[in-house]
Amino acid sequence: MPKAIKRRVAGSPIEGLSPLMSRLYANRGITHASEVDYSLKHMLSPDGLRGIDTAAELLADAIQKQRHIMIVGDFDADGATSCALLVQGFRDLRAGPVSYLVPNRFDYGYGLTPEIVDVANLQSPDLIVTVDNGISSIDGVAHATSLGIKTIITDHHLPGHQLPDAAAIVNPNQPHCEFQSKNLAGVGVSFYLLSAVRKQLRQSNWFAEQAEPNLAQYLDLVALGTIADVVPMDYNNRILVNEGLRRMRAGRIRPGLAALLRIAGTRIETVASMDLGFGVAPRLNAAGRLEDISLGIDCLLAQDDNKAGDLATQLDQLNLERRDIEKEMKQQALASLGSLEKFTTPNALMGVCLHEAEWHQGVVGIVASRIKDKIHRPVIAFASSGPNELKGSARSIKGLHIRDALDAIASQNPGLIEKFGGHAMAAGLTLAEDKFDTFAKAFDLEARRWLQEEDLAPVILSDGPIGEDFTVELARELAQSSPWGQGFPDPMFDDEFEILDQRIVGGSHLKLKLAKVENGQVIDAIAFNQGQLLESRYQTLAYRTDVNEFRGMITVQLIVEPR
Repeated sequence: MPKAIKRRVAGSPIEGLSPLMSRLYANRGITHASEVDYSLKHMLSPDGLRGIDTAAELLADAIQKQRHIMIVGDFDADGATSCALLVQGFRDLRAGPVSYLVPNRFDYGYGLTPEIVDVANLQSPDLIVTVDNGISSIDGVAHATSLGIKTIITDHHLPGHQLPDAAAIVNPNQPHCEFQSKNLAGVGVSFYLLSAVRKQLRQSNWFAEQAEPNLAQYLDLVALGTIADVVPMDYNNRILVNEGLRRMRAGRIRPGLAALLRIAGTRIETVASMDLGFGVAPRLNAAGRLEDISLGIDCLLAQDDNKAGDLATQLDQLNLERRDIEKEMKQQALASLGSLEKFTTPNALMGVCLHEAEWHQGVVGIVASRIKDKIHRPVIAFASSGPNELKGSARSIKGLHIRDALDAIASQNPGLIEKFGGHAMAAGLTLAEDKFDTFAKAFDLEARRWLQEEDLAPVILSDGPIGEDFTVELARELAQSSPWGQGFPDPMFDDEFEILDQRIVGGSHLKLKLAKVENGQVIDAIAFNQGQLLESRYQTLAYRTDVNEFRGMITVQLIVEPR
């Protein structure tokens, strides 16, 4: 479906910034240069996080008494970074036994289920701490309590109508929590919890005879998890991510993350948000999608460069396997949809559900995202997860809050959805296979309640012409000037170009040589997943700037947004 280029409404110029950076920040709602001051001193205090004092007291007591603390994580990059952060953080605080457990998504499903509590109980933990999950684990927490295991829930997902009866819950999105940033990733919540635990231990004189760890050393994990989870990049998140990136560039980076960056072809000295989101996160997520996220956690926890390199190589191989599986599933999904032109007709589906019996449940989220991008509609892709059971992964567009939409469907159709959870743009759910058709109709109906025809017209939001010559220095400044991400998108420009040369590379990417009509500057460009040649010699193209390193040559190239 062709995308229209729409230029952002420019705000007022910002004093103290270059004309280009002033325009970019103003286009994102910034009104004063102080709003892009990402010093750690501006980070929100943990005091507003409901439940954090109780959680910190419980954990400080467990650390001082050398109790066994078990971290129960989630199987994505946010979960992996959250888990690694607390495991390493508690060990650095001189805790007693600290272990971790991540449910295998194929055997135990999502969250702290009673079944995974039974697995945890085999190791006799005194205290379970969930990271990036648990806010819906009512039965699991109750089961842990019945076994005499205290539970602390740390999460950021939206809660349901009932909260688990845990010893403490730390989640900025729980009722009555006054923390100003509701957009913390799971790893951000973990970082705040670790800070509160250190404070509690400091007050107990725990560091009288031992060194107090500097918590800034964990910000590389916070940056990675926050970017990987695609949470809105509000001011507080930008502070956390910026400091993490700054430390990475200075060489203060853990061996596992450094190894993942190197294998992705990224120079650590110039690492930017996009490198983490597109280079590291997919490799880390591949473990959770195909096998066991423990491989990724072990990589992040590795203290030895050789071990970190070996684990990063294994993650890279899993990512290659994931790509092959994804490619085949995407082709099947497109085939089942038929002609994409039908989505331009008035009677077309607004909410799309897809299911193939042989699909891999660890990859359906990526497929849903890819198809959503193609048809610009909310999409849920399902895979079989057991006898008469489907697990779906949902991706939405602006205008439809997918978690709230699922909540509405569940309320209107009791028993249709077995369980669900998530955010505005992404969610997961489970339902019986024989209810798929009923659910698909209900989802389309609910999407029609949320969306208008104008919501279905895909748009590329542009910052306008770049207004400067393309240089490596400019491309790096744009990449590193701010932690770009969800809700604070990286700079996108549009200009008119002459197509000097074009060819398909890698089977599905369009390689271009362009001349900027404005001044004749010749520049290389690539449009990923643009599998056909451009028809007109002159084109208005939307693009991002990028630095390309090949055979020792460092050049600027444009990444063209497919239309």
